Amino acid sequence: MEGIVPAPPTGRQGMLFDDDLVALDENIGYRGPIACKAAGITYRQLDYWARTKLVEPTVRGAKGSGTQRLYSFRDVLVLKIVKRLLDTGVSLQQIRSSVEHLRTRGVEDLAQITLMSDGASVYECTSPDEVIDLVQAGQGVFGIAVGRVWRELETNLSTMPGEDMRGPLAEEGKDFPGDELSARRAARNNAAG
Repeated sequence: MEGIVPAPPTGRQGMLFDDDLVALDENIGYRGPIACKAAGITYRQLDYWARTKLVEPTVRGAKGSGTQRLYSFRDVLVLKIVKRLLDTGVSLQQIRSSVEHLRTRGVEDLAQITLMSDGASVYECTSPDEVIDLVQAGQGVFGIAVGRVWRELETNLSTMPGEDMRGPLAEEGKDFPGDELSARRAARNNAAG
Protein backbone atom coordinates (compact mmCIF):
# COMPACT_ATOMS: atom_id res chain seq x y z
CA MET A 1 0.00 0.00 0.00
CA GLU A 2 1.30 3.44 -0.90
CA GLY A 3 1.25 6.01 1.90
CA ILE A 4 0.78 4.53 5.31
CA VAL A 5 2.45 1.19 5.79
CA PRO A 6 0.60 -1.16 8.12
CA ALA A 7 2.71 -2.22 11.07
CA PRO A 8 3.61 -5.89 11.33
CA PRO A 9 0.58 -7.85 12.59
CA THR A 10 0.69 -8.75 16.27
CA GLY A 11 -2.98 -9.20 17.03
CA ARG A 12 -5.57 -6.47 17.22
CA GLN A 13 -6.31 -4.91 20.57
CA GLY A 14 -8.88 -2.37 21.59
CA MET A 15 -8.42 1.34 21.36
CA LEU A 16 -5.04 2.69 22.45
CA PHE A 17 -6.81 5.21 24.68
CA ASP A 18 -9.10 4.87 27.66
CA ASP A 19 -11.45 7.74 26.90
CA ASP A 20 -14.38 7.44 24.53
CA LEU A 21 -14.02 9.85 21.64
CA VAL A 22 -17.06 11.64 20.34
CA ALA A 23 -16.87 13.86 17.28
CA LEU A 24 -18.53 17.20 17.50
CA ASP A 25 -21.82 17.56 15.65
CA GLU A 26 -21.25 16.58 12.02
CA ASN A 27 -23.76 19.25 10.96
CA ILE A 28 -21.35 21.94 12.13
CA GLY A 29 -18.87 23.44 9.68
CA TYR A 30 -15.86 25.57 10.58
CA ARG A 31 -14.65 28.49 8.49
CA GLY A 32 -11.05 28.68 7.33
CA PRO A 33 -9.75 30.97 10.11
CA ILE A 34 -11.29 28.72 12.79
CA ALA A 35 -9.92 25.57 11.13
CA CYS A 36 -6.47 27.22 10.96
CA LYS A 37 -6.50 28.17 14.62
CA ALA A 38 -7.68 24.72 15.73
CA ALA A 39 -5.14 22.90 13.52
CA GLY A 40 -2.26 25.28 14.26
CA ILE A 41 -1.65 26.21 10.62
CA THR A 42 -1.58 29.43 8.62
CA TYR A 43 -4.35 30.47 6.27
CA ARG A 44 -1.83 30.30 3.44
CA GLN A 45 -1.21 26.61 4.23
CA LEU A 46 -4.95 25.94 4.43
CA ASP A 47 -5.58 27.62 1.09
CA TYR A 48 -2.67 25.81 -0.59
CA TRP A 49 -3.74 22.42 0.78
CA ALA A 50 -7.32 23.00 -0.42
CA ARG A 51 -6.24 24.17 -3.90
CA THR A 52 -3.85 21.20 -4.30
CA LYS A 53 -6.53 18.83 -2.95
CA LEU A 54 -4.38 17.66 -0.03
CA VAL A 55 -7.17 18.45 2.46
CA GLU A 56 -10.37 19.77 0.92
CA PRO A 57 -13.36 20.96 2.94
CA THR A 58 -16.14 18.39 2.92
CA VAL A 59 -18.91 20.62 4.31
CA ARG A 60 -18.73 23.41 1.73
CA GLY A 61 -16.05 24.27 -0.79
CA ALA A 62 -15.33 27.78 -2.05
CA LYS A 63 -17.48 28.62 -5.07
CA GLY A 64 -16.01 31.79 -6.45
CA SER A 65 -15.30 35.12 -4.85
CA GLY A 66 -16.97 35.83 -1.54
CA THR A 67 -17.81 32.28 -0.49
CA GLN A 68 -16.06 30.60 2.38
CA ARG A 69 -14.97 27.04 2.76
CA LEU A 70 -16.44 25.12 5.66
CA TYR A 71 -14.48 22.27 7.20
CA SER A 72 -15.93 19.34 9.16
CA PHE A 73 -14.49 18.10 12.43
CA ARG A 74 -12.83 15.24 10.54
CA ASP A 75 -11.32 17.71 8.02
CA VAL A 76 -9.80 19.76 10.84
CA LEU A 77 -8.50 16.56 12.45
CA VAL A 78 -6.71 15.66 9.20
CA LEU A 79 -5.35 19.23 8.94
CA LYS A 80 -3.88 18.91 12.42
CA ILE A 81 -2.33 15.52 11.61
CA VAL A 82 -0.83 16.91 8.38
CA LYS A 83 0.69 19.78 10.35
CA ARG A 84 2.25 17.38 12.87
CA LEU A 85 3.66 15.19 10.10
CA LEU A 86 5.16 18.23 8.37
CA ASP A 87 6.67 19.43 11.65
CA THR A 88 8.49 16.14 12.02
CA GLY A 89 10.01 16.28 8.54
CA VAL A 90 7.80 13.90 6.57
CA SER A 91 7.71 14.86 2.89
CA LEU A 92 4.57 16.41 1.44
CA GLN A 93 4.43 13.56 -1.09
CA GLN A 94 4.45 10.97 1.72
CA ILE A 95 1.85 13.00 3.64
CA ARG A 96 -0.39 13.16 0.55
CA SER A 97 -0.30 9.34 0.28
CA SER A 98 -1.00 9.03 4.01
CA VAL A 99 -3.97 11.42 3.84
CA GLU A 100 -5.45 9.45 0.93
CA HIS A 101 -5.20 6.32 3.07
CA LEU A 102 -6.71 8.03 6.14
CA ARG A 103 -9.71 9.14 4.07
CA THR A 104 -10.64 5.49 3.55
CA ARG A 105 -10.88 4.88 7.29
CA GLY A 106 -14.04 5.24 9.34
CA VAL A 107 -14.17 7.73 12.18
CA GLU A 108 -13.93 4.97 14.80
CA ASP A 109 -10.91 3.53 13.01
CA LEU A 110 -9.14 6.90 13.04
CA ALA A 111 -9.45 7.13 16.81
CA GLN A 112 -7.65 3.80 17.20
CA ILE A 113 -4.62 4.65 15.06
CA THR A 114 -1.17 5.76 16.12
CA LEU A 115 0.91 7.02 13.22
CA MET A 116 4.62 6.28 13.52
CA SER A 117 7.35 7.50 11.21
CA ASP A 118 11.07 7.18 10.68
CA GLY A 119 11.05 10.41 8.66
CA ALA A 120 10.74 8.59 5.35
CA SER A 121 7.71 6.31 5.76
CA VAL A 122 4.56 6.58 7.82
CA TYR A 123 3.35 3.45 9.60
CA GLU A 124 -0.13 2.77 10.94
CA CYS A 125 -0.32 1.07 14.32
CA THR A 126 -3.58 -0.10 15.86
CA SER A 127 -2.23 -1.72 19.01
CA PRO A 128 0.44 -0.99 21.63
CA ASP A 129 2.29 -4.15 20.50
CA GLU A 130 2.61 -2.76 16.96
CA VAL A 131 4.07 0.49 18.31
CA ILE A 132 6.61 -1.44 20.41
CA ASP A 133 7.52 -3.70 17.48
CA LEU A 134 8.20 -0.69 15.24
CA VAL A 135 10.29 1.08 17.86
CA GLN A 136 12.30 -2.07 18.59
CA ALA A 137 12.89 -2.55 14.85
CA GLY A 138 14.16 1.04 14.66
CA GLN A 139 11.41 2.06 12.25
CA GLY A 140 9.48 4.48 14.45
CA VAL A 141 11.16 7.71 15.42
CA PHE A 142 8.04 9.62 16.40
CA GLY A 143 4.39 8.87 16.84
CA ILE A 144 1.09 10.70 16.53
CA ALA A 145 -1.71 9.22 18.61
CA VAL A 146 -4.74 10.20 16.54
CA GLY A 147 -7.09 9.72 19.51
CA ARG A 148 -5.11 12.23 21.55
CA VAL A 149 -5.14 14.75 18.67
CA TRP A 150 -8.90 14.11 18.43
CA ARG A 151 -9.41 14.99 22.11
CA GLU A 152 -7.31 18.16 21.81
CA LEU A 153 -9.26 19.24 18.76
CA GLU A 154 -12.59 18.41 20.35
CA THR A 155 -11.71 20.65 23.31
CA ASN A 156 -10.46 23.50 21.09
CA LEU A 157 -13.39 23.45 18.66
CA SER A 158 -15.99 23.31 21.44
CA THR A 159 -15.01 26.89 22.34
CA MET A 160 -14.96 28.18 18.75
CA PRO A 161 -17.86 29.26 16.55
CA GLY A 162 -19.12 26.88 13.91
CA GLU A 163 -21.97 27.10 11.41
CA ASP A 164 -24.95 24.77 11.67
CA MET A 165 -25.64 23.22 8.29
CA ARG A 166 -29.17 21.98 9.12
CA GLY A 167 -32.35 23.72 8.13
CA PRO A 168 -34.09 24.95 4.98
CA LEU A 169 -31.27 27.28 3.86
CA ALA A 170 -28.75 24.47 3.87
CA GLU A 171 -31.05 22.23 1.83
CA GLU A 172 -31.60 24.95 -0.77
CA GLY A 173 -27.88 25.73 -0.96
CA LYS A 174 -28.45 29.33 0.07
CA ASP A 175 -26.26 31.50 2.26
CA PHE A 176 -26.46 30.95 5.99
CA PRO A 177 -27.86 33.47 8.47
CA GLY A 178 -24.63 33.78 10.46
CA ASP A 179 -22.55 34.43 7.35
CA GLU A 180 -21.37 38.03 7.60
CA LEU A 181 -20.23 38.10 3.97
CA SER A 182 -23.74 37.13 2.87
CA ALA A 183 -25.22 39.76 5.18
CA ARG A 184 -22.97 42.46 3.68
CA ARG A 185 -23.77 41.32 0.15
CA ALA A 186 -27.53 41.34 0.88
CA ALA A 187 -27.32 44.82 2.45
CA ARG A 188 -25.40 46.14 -0.56
CA ASN A 189 -27.92 44.60 -2.98
CA ASN A 190 -30.86 46.02 -0.98
CA ALA A 191 -29.30 49.49 -0.98
CA ALA A 192 -28.68 49.33 -4.72
CA GLY A 193 -32.15 47.93 -5.51
